[in-house]
Amino acid sequence: MKIIHKSILKELIFTFILSLASLNFILMMEKLLKLSRLLSGIGTSILDMVRIIFYIQPQLFLLTIPMALLLSTLLVYGRLNFDNEIIILRNSGMNFLDISRAVVLLGTLCFFLNMAVSFYLGPKSSIKLREEITNIIKARTPLAIEEGRFNSSFKDTTIYIKERVSDKTVRGIFIYDNRDKKEPRVLIAKEGEIYTEKDFDINFYLKDGYINIVKGNRTTELFFKKYNMVLRLESDSFSGKKAELTPFEIIQKIKKEDIRNALSLYLELHRRVSLPLLCIILIFFGPPLALIAGKSGRLGGLTLGLAVFTLYYMLLLYGENLVKAGKIIHYIGAWSPSVILGVLAFLIFKKEYSK
Repeated sequence: MKIIHKSILKELIFTFILSLASLNFILMMEKLLKLSRLLSGIGTSILDMVRIIFYIQPQLFLLTIPMALLLSTLLVYGRLNFDNEIIILRNSGMNFLDISRAVVLLGTLCFFLNMAVSFYLGPKSSIKLREEITNIIKARTPLAIEEGRFNSSFKDTTIYIKERVSDKTVRGIFIYDNRDKKEPRVLIAKEGEIYTEKDFDINFYLKDGYINIVKGNRTTELFFKKYNMVLRLESDSFSGKKAELTPFEIIQKIKKEDIRNALSLYLELHRRVSLPLLCIILIFFGPPLALIAGKSGRLGGLTLGLAVFTLYYMLLLYGENLVKAGKIIHYIGAWSPSVILGVLAFLIFKKEYSK
């Protein structure tokens, strides 16, 4: 029996690692696309991108670990069912819980791993990711604005410099600022300095120049000795602080907020707990679901697993939207998908166990 359990567990772990790597790669693409909009035009080295990719991984684990657990269970137990090995194991005297022992071990490991991600690794990696991006921006933005070329790294803003005196000091500056569509403006200055102050804010400290502001048919011209222009790279996806908080810090922050402002924090807290617990639910949901898939093999298991998780995530998002709209209480919206999946898992596992 030990040899059988070890063989199933070995196949399960191998399939789990492959599934986890594939899912992380797919979900990472969306993050990297957003990062490319943030970092395009300022230049990043291969080493910078490797570090960024490394810091992104723990943020994805919270979702991909349960997904990989379900997919690997469906693929392995679907293969066992397709080869009639489940029938042989049952005829040898093993009950369905014994047959599922490898999933119990792997699911328990996934639960503790996801709890570590939720409480420590995820917040730490989010902080490191923000610091890494900030350091790249601080180091490379002044150098990215090259002399004699128009730069459009900043949204609705075009910058041209005639001469670079040093890394941060430039001369002959022309800036077209179209952030306010109703009042576009042109700034011209003899000299300026580029530096970063905090996070993604870029300060353009201009000297001896003037501003032309257009409003309708009127033009206003303002002269200045010193003018500090603040620009911001597109960073909506990485400026949030919730991902950097541990569940304990989220609880402390909730106490300081009113109910309306605390809703997003409540939902974040529920996610941090419900997604690791999902691994326990999937222990009892995966093996019987693989048998329900019948003789469809690996492709059927893969399709069924993706369908289940798509439905679960849709219910989760729908429940959270109802909470934000004030239709239901936050813990009902956050936990309903897990409760529904848990009840369903209990029923189908009980049915297979009773055979």
